[in-house]
Amino acid sequence: MNTFRTLHRSILMLFAVVVVAIVTLVHFSISKIVAEQSRAQQQSLSPAISLIVEQLLKPLHISDALGHSTELVDLLNQDSVDSDAAFSTLQRLEEEFGLSFFIASETDRKQYNSDGTIINLIEGEVSWYFKYRDYPADAVADIGKWEDTHLYIDIKIHNKEGEFLGFFGVGKSLRSFIEIFDSYKQEYGYDFLFVDKEGDIMLSSDQALVATYSDFTNLSELPWYASLPLSIQNEQALNNKLVTINEKDFLIAEVKLNQFGWTVFLLSPLEDRQAEISQAFIFSVVTLLVVVFSLFLLIYNLLYYFRKDMQPDLIVRQTNRLPEKDSLQLIYKSLLAEHSSLSVVVVNVDEMTTIVDAHGRNTGDDILDKVAIYLSEKLRDQDVLGRWSSDEFIIFLPQTGPHVALELAQNLRHGVATLPPLAEYPDIQITASFGISYTASVRPLQEVTAHAEDALYQAKRDGSNLVRMQLID
Repeated sequence: MNTFRTLHRSILMLFAVVVVAIVTLVHFSISKIVAEQSRAQQQSLSPAISLIVEQLLKPLHISDALGHSTELVDLLNQDSVDSDAAFSTLQRLEEEFGLSFFIASETDRKQYNSDGTIINLIEGEVSWYFKYRDYPADAVADIGKWEDTHLYIDIKIHNKEGEFLGFFGVGKSLRSFIEIFDSYKQEYGYDFLFVDKEGDIMLSSDQALVATYSDFTNLSELPWYASLPLSIQNEQALNNKLVTINEKDFLIAEVKLNQFGWTVFLLSPLEDRQAEISQAFIFSVVTLLVVVFSLFLLIYNLLYYFRKDMQPDLIVRQTNRLPEKDSLQLIYKSLLAEHSSLSVVVVNVDEMTTIVDAHGRNTGDDILDKVAIYLSEKLRDQDVLGRWSSDEFIIFLPQTGPHVALELAQNLRHGVATLPPLAEYPDIQITASFGISYTASVRPLQEVTAHAEDALYQAKRDGSNLVRMQLID
């Protein structure tokens, strides 16, 4: 009969393990699918955002910072630009940042380039200057210099009176973008389009879509885009849309580039992402099944060889033995009724949050135990030690004036600071800060501790591992 009961319990236990394993497997599998989808999406966006920051936003910030420099403002804020000074400044900036720079003067109507050339800004011949001069934004981006196509970022320059002086700009060769885009596509398999508000493709990982002279490709000219509903085309709302390009499915992610008024569309090949997610999912499921089967065998053998209940010993920490706030209220009233005066000391272990973040909650508890044991051993018989908060203690010193309490606290502070460190963390120095208050009349505990805590905060502000006192007026 006993053998039957033991076998019955073992079967029930194994059945419970199998049920838990199946539930865990389903939960883990769903979580893994979601995680892999998020990871794949993040993998596609993170490099693209890094590329945008490095290749577009960084030149923008460089031009914006330099465009507000006194040197450039003074250069343009003249009746006639000193061409030698302009070329010297622009060439120095090109050597320092590895980018092409120019200034365009409103006074001279000339553009000075860091390669030493000058372009006369004649309305009807040079369109960009007159187009963007009246543009409401202070920073614009455009494609120009068609013999060696560049992306230009133009910053408007004003003097202290707010008068428009011209443009300062930075240029980057489109050839460098093409090389970077090609490297990106080979590594991650993604295509992307930089599109302005009119739908013109300003930059692309597809060389066939890169602007040739002033001829831009518009989104509406792309077959896959033209096949989308007109409502989506009108809003250019492509985020999370699934499109088919050359008989392959792509998922589109959308990133707004408000600094230029552009939108970046990232085209992720769905086939690659599905294969990537499937491989990771299969691997995780196989791994989990192996773990569950191993656990099943382990429990089966334990049930077979051992049939005794096991109750782990609970660790009772020193800090858990101390009276807490509810009990301390009664103790305080009793001590104040019995004695004519009482000093209250609030103790805070320094840097406890940092220690817990770095080494874990158990390490913090070990340090609190060490401090609690030391304080308990050094206090007098009539004194009371209690737990005030997670990393604070409180000490009641009956029939003890503030000056004696200050001396006792100084001794305790020194003793805590000289405690040997934990064996497993010899680099952690244990210190504590002390705040003292005193009452010689019947007052609420909250009133006395409020002054002690204010004194403790002062000790913290003064550098910690200190004793401060605040008496009640």
